[in-house]
Amino acid sequence: MSRRITNAVTGLNPAVVAGDWPDASELVSRPGPETLRGDVLWEGWTERMLFDTLASVLPGARAVLRRLVELGGTASYDDVQAHFADHPTTPIPKNRIGGTLTSIRAIRRRVGPDNRTKLLELDDRRRVYRIEPTLAEGLKRAFDLADARPDLLRQETVDS
Repeated sequence: MSRRITNAVTGLNPAVVAGDWPDASELVSRPGPETLRGDVLWEGWTERMLFDTLASVLPGARAVLRRLVELGGTASYDDVQAHFADHPTTPIPKNRIGGTLTSIRAIRRRVGPDNRTKLLELDDRRRVYRIEPTLAEGLKRAFDLADARPDLLRQETVDS
């Protein structure tokens, strides 16, 4: 078969040859978890551990963490409940907020530091959620990566 017929059948443009393709190093690389700092932020937590936590928890828990980071790391239990009760993309019934956040504790045991520090503290007496300010800053950077690479995040949800 002649080259002209082959090109007509395959749709290949003979004017474009592999030598004209851009070098892989010229392409913009996608950021990944390896771009996060590995130094300890607070009590053994690193940015990579924070990202791994965000990537592993259920979307509802991730949304609650994001909200707490947006509020500077501290919010009352009632404010968090009210925010998510009628949330347009991540509604969480008021009686399910605590259960939604249990995945953070489970993931922390797998990806957090060896000591028993918590990412998210709940002061039952004052009914306040709190994230250490240094960790809240690290979570901001982890959320930036999560926004750039949503393909790295756990997507499935648990039916109620």
